[in-house]
Amino acid sequence: MNLREASAARSPPAALKARDRGDGVIVQLASLVRALAASSYRRQLALLAAGVVAVVCANAAGQIRLNAWHGAFFDALEQRAVDVFSVQLLVFGAIVSVLLVMVVAQTWLQEMLKVRLRAWLINDLLDEWLVPKRAYRLALAGEFGVNPDQRMQEDARHLTELSAELGVGLLQASLLLASFVGVLWLLSAQVVFNTASGSLVIPGYLVWCALGYALLGTWAAWLVGRPLIPLNAERYSREAELRFSLVRLSESAEAIALYAGEPEERRVLDRVVGRVIGIMRELANKLARLTWVTSGYGWLAIVVPILVAAPGYFGGSLSFGALMMVVNAFYQVQQALRWYVDNFSRIADWRATLLRVVSFRNALLMLESLDADGERITYADHPDGRLGLGDLSIRLTDGRATLDDRRFELQPGERVLVAGEPGSGKSMLFRALAGLWPCGSGTIALPPREEMMFMPQRPYLPLGALRGTVTYPAAPDAYSEEEVRAALERVDLAALIPALDREERWDRSLSLDERQRLAFARLLLHAPRWVILDDASSALDEEHLLLMLSIFEQELVDTAVMAVGRRAGRAGSFFDRTIRLHRLNHEVEPALQPATPSA
Repeated sequence: MNLREASAARSPPAALKARDRGDGVIVQLASLVRALAASSYRRQLALLAAGVVAVVCANAAGQIRLNAWHGAFFDALEQRAVDVFSVQLLVFGAIVSVLLVMVVAQTWLQEMLKVRLRAWLINDLLDEWLVPKRAYRLALAGEFGVNPDQRMQEDARHLTELSAELGVGLLQASLLLASFVGVLWLLSAQVVFNTASGSLVIPGYLVWCALGYALLGTWAAWLVGRPLIPLNAERYSREAELRFSLVRLSESAEAIALYAGEPEERRVLDRVVGRVIGIMRELANKLARLTWVTSGYGWLAIVVPILVAAPGYFGGSLSFGALMMVVNAFYQVQQALRWYVDNFSRIADWRATLLRVVSFRNALLMLESLDADGERITYADHPDGRLGLGDLSIRLTDGRATLDDRRFELQPGERVLVAGEPGSGKSMLFRALAGLWPCGSGTIALPPREEMMFMPQRPYLPLGALRGTVTYPAAPDAYSEEEVRAALERVDLAALIPALDREERWDRSLSLDERQRLAFARLLLHAPRWVILDDASSALDEEHLLLMLSIFEQELVDTAVMAVGRRAGRAGSFFDRTIRLHRLNHEVEPALQPATPSA
């Protein structure tokens, strides 16, 4: 029975769903900030953040000085004062030189902030994901376990880059706003309205105009751009589904070709691509609507400061230089206030990505509590360091798997076959022994984990050189050259010795027969005291089967073996005893569910 058959599809775990939908952006962001504060990256990121703040403050001071230069420069133009004009050109060169250094420094610090943020987040997610057995159990957590590769690669990259860019942008906009609001307030005193009853000066007139214009644009952007947040989240989900489908097709190309299944695969891909194109079309329409607001706001901002300051200029209370100062200060305030308008689509993108990353991280942290109140197998350390089962009953989709020996203990050096018919729950028993399927009742007492080895039907071959594949999960240099060569020769894979340091996709280039024999070479190197097999020799011919089994009669004579399979077959004389696995059919609500790539 495979994993998908072992779990019935139902809605995601209630705790995860409630936490994901109930938390606002502040709570989601706070959970990441707490994780960052507890990490070893906090000092580096704090220094980078302090550097960004210092540079942005210096940049704001430079902008204020440049605004004052506008007044003197344009007054010199108006007065045709060549000497003052020449001096102001030199002043401009000095100001711009300093600002250029600040901009370059800010760009470098911002990019380094992205690098360190991503290093922290990807390492944090990997640390949580690779907690023993958690990556496997995540696949049972419903939609939260879908496409973890995208969550940790693309979503983490996108979130950290947007966080750095938007964070620095918001800081800069806030400082410019605080700086130039004061400038505008002072210049407002020079905007005099001449009326029939006399002159009128409105305190902070230019500031209120700038604030009113910016608030109007922000409200319009929020109103039009709200739908972008859920649409962006949906787009990332659909893109991940498409990538999963393409990778799956690529890895199964041989089987598809043998079945001549290309037309059917195209039909399936057309449906997946159609979903991606559909969501992109919706996003395009919504972005076009938002562009009406952002672009219109930007074009009007060119003329609005001149219009609001025109009464003072035409009334003679504002010089041409002062008018240019008003225009520049108004522009800086608008740039600061319109930051939200211009970045609404990116903020929506950031919120959608934050939601995906935080929900994924929450799923990792809460896996151990899923179905905590349900029926669970009890795991314990065996007092004598052996493997023992007590009243074990494993929950399946619509029944249970039980052993005919209710109290069972595997002795050192003993060889036991657990036999069962197809669908009796053999694979679930194998996973339960490994701690991957805790759904059921009874007790499993285990020896120390470092003394055990689990050998599935399809051995896992990691990426990299063949040497690391043979020594896995130990490091490639954990065993000497002679030990690795001897192990390969012992399982009749001497032909692979010249390729020990060659990197390729060994899981594709080796046949299942060769992969199973390589797993036995791995077994020889690690020499565990307890071995659990799940049809680990199913692809071997009789000659190689006997060769593999002879390992337990020669090199690993003291190693205990529990093999899960249909029947003893050709290896009948190898086992000391046989235990039967039975399936009891009745409806049972499974505790966990598999993730589906279409979620």
